[in-house]
Amino acid sequence: MDKKTILRERFGFPFFREGQEALIDAILSGRDVFGVMPTGGGKSLCYQIPALLLEGLTLVVSPLISLMKDQVAALKEAGIPAAFLNSSLTPAQQREVLRRAGLGAYRLIYVAPERLLTDSFLEFAAGQRIALLAVDEAHCVSQWGQDFRPNYLDIPAFVRRLSRRPVLAAFTATATAEVGEDVVRLLELREPLRLVTGFDRPNLYFDVRRERDKAAWLMNYLQQHRDRSGIVYCATRKTVEQLCEKLRSAGFAATRYHAGLDDAERRENQEDFAYDRATVMLATNAFGMGIDKSNVSFVIHYNMPKNIESYYQEAGRAGRDGAPADCVLLFSPGDVITAEYLIQNGSEREQLDEALRAQLLIRDMKRLRQMQDYCKTDGCYRAALLDYFGEAHRPTCGCCGNCVQREEAPAGETVEEDITLAARKILSCVRRVERKNGVGLGETMLVLVLAGSRDKTLLAREYDLLPTYGIMKDCKRPLLHEYIRELVKQGYLLRPPGDYDVLVTAEKANKVLFETEQVLWRHAVSEETRQGKKTAAGSPGAAEQSLFDRLRGLRAELARQARVPAYVIFHDATLLNLASAQPATEAELLAVSGVGEQKAKKYGQAVLAVLAEWKQEQQARKSSKAKKEEPQPPLRLSPEQLARYVCDPEGISMTEFARRLTALKEEGDPGELTGRQLSNRLLAEGYLTEQSSETDDLRRRPTPAGEAVGMTLTERTGKDGRTFTMVTLTEQAQRWLIDRLSEGLIIESAPYTELP
Repeated sequence: MDKKTILRERFGFPFFREGQEALIDAILSGRDVFGVMPTGGGKSLCYQIPALLLEGLTLVVSPLISLMKDQVAALKEAGIPAAFLNSSLTPAQQREVLRRAGLGAYRLIYVAPERLLTDSFLEFAAGQRIALLAVDEAHCVSQWGQDFRPNYLDIPAFVRRLSRRPVLAAFTATATAEVGEDVVRLLELREPLRLVTGFDRPNLYFDVRRERDKAAWLMNYLQQHRDRSGIVYCATRKTVEQLCEKLRSAGFAATRYHAGLDDAERRENQEDFAYDRATVMLATNAFGMGIDKSNVSFVIHYNMPKNIESYYQEAGRAGRDGAPADCVLLFSPGDVITAEYLIQNGSEREQLDEALRAQLLIRDMKRLRQMQDYCKTDGCYRAALLDYFGEAHRPTCGCCGNCVQREEAPAGETVEEDITLAARKILSCVRRVERKNGVGLGETMLVLVLAGSRDKTLLAREYDLLPTYGIMKDCKRPLLHEYIRELVKQGYLLRPPGDYDVLVTAEKANKVLFETEQVLWRHAVSEETRQGKKTAAGSPGAAEQSLFDRLRGLRAELARQARVPAYVIFHDATLLNLASAQPATEAELLAVSGVGEQKAKKYGQAVLAVLAEWKQEQQARKSSKAKKEEPQPPLRLSPEQLARYVCDPEGISMTEFARRLTALKEEGDPGELTGRQLSNRLLAEGYLTEQSSETDDLRRRPTPAGEAVGMTLTERTGKDGRTFTMVTLTEQAQRWLIDRLSEGLIIESAPYTELP
């Protein structure tokens, strides 16, 4: 078996990524290597593939228990024998791993650096043929890196104790030139192949936001991404605790991680996050390197980190599988004060001599200023990050917060938009809630009601029974927030003083609801445009999204049965590939990137069954929609037929009027008239209008011209006991319409559309 066969059959990838093949070839030839590759760039394959081809055992030095567990689980899913050795195992389990390893049961063993020089491990290693020693997160060996781990300095001493020196392979995602020199020197690499494939992560959207209320922004963002997994980094344990409690109270599946928790709780919380039992992880930087969870779709920094290296490494935990992901930093001037305090009072350098501590303090304060400069730049965020790591790049990326805003709204240019229709809907919803509860509604809950959310709190309060529930479901939620804040700014909505942050309608709202006042919004670029721009590349369309969600459900069930994290079964990027390619046979399935022979054998039939079922549903839906959209010929009635119409003296709805007219046609005549067609025609001619009333939201009602011909607005009670208003055609209006139809008025049929 060769390297390309292993890549295809074991890991499911059709070709190597940049740099992988060169590093693998160097290792197989017996040469040391040092690879700097972005997170998600495939570093692990650079030592996992040689491990299957070299004669002997591969040791992987890794800093975190969670990383070891995840990688070993993924290797086993691919049919590759591997194990880990760390403190999560009992002494008996550790002895069993070493016993089985001595019998040749494993190709790779993951080990923590502090275990290398223990007597038991040295005794084990002395009797093994160790072909390769791979060092993950190699920047930890340098005091000038952001995650210095003293135990990494034990690696050269361990190598010198071996009877035969193995090939050494060091990898990291974040290393400046200075740190890179330290890695080569301190690990005693011998003339290594140095390969830097780049720091850029094209699938990540970077943004810095200056929000007056960070908690409200975060709550809104998470509400829009409830089905996604993400990390929120905070500067202090206190902030982690406060936010975690706030999110849990709001119904989010959130958990926490910081150094103040005991080891057992940290492990449990991290497993909850890894297995998607918790979708949001609130954490300090103690939630560190080696987070191998591939389906993290956002990383939010609630506070500014102390340096760009830390920020880029933490942000890089998003989108490891190549799927689009957000990296948003919420900046405020107070973050600088917090960061300065943490730098000056940190305990991580207590063991160093005074001169070196002073030198590192100067360095750290310089890095903090560079982090501030990044937060305040009006240039491309991606370019600023790549500049820091010394990588060449284009002036702009077109996919970060600043680039999107600049492309949509050049400096100094604004646009004015008429948002009267949206304002009426929002104000009407707030007015409805005021009448129901006697108080207003918080902004977040207001958005959920307008969007038609199935949030449990919303349903418990019966907001789904309001006529305005879901009235703006087609409007993206960030844009809804923008509209609401603009209405507050212009004084149509108020935040009354008190303990609860709610919105109520102001007196001037009546001018929009019941009169003809327009609401104009002057802005640089809409949040809707920004969101659409940043997710355009690599995001699924509506149909593909529904299939992607179906596949995620299957993956969750398969992961539950296998007792592994969901991303070990398939990465999100693989699911996106499946949703796009929609394979129908096993051969087509194997052609999808991320599906190897082992996984196709284990999960292929289940995946193909879901795909086939979804395709059948889509075909049935298209057929039904095509039938509905097929235009019906217009209703053409002769004067003799119209003369048979008997006017109803009590007045009837347009739907009933249209039904009675259609009943007058001759048998076999395909012509048809609907109340909707009639209403559209009268709206276009100015007999009807759309506006709000005190009791109802956007409804059609007669204009003065409509009232003049006998149209009225009538209140009715539905079968469910709720009252509503409708346009009623009095006897006068019915006669007027019959006269117009007798004069040759033809109301054209239109494709089927849902009522707004």
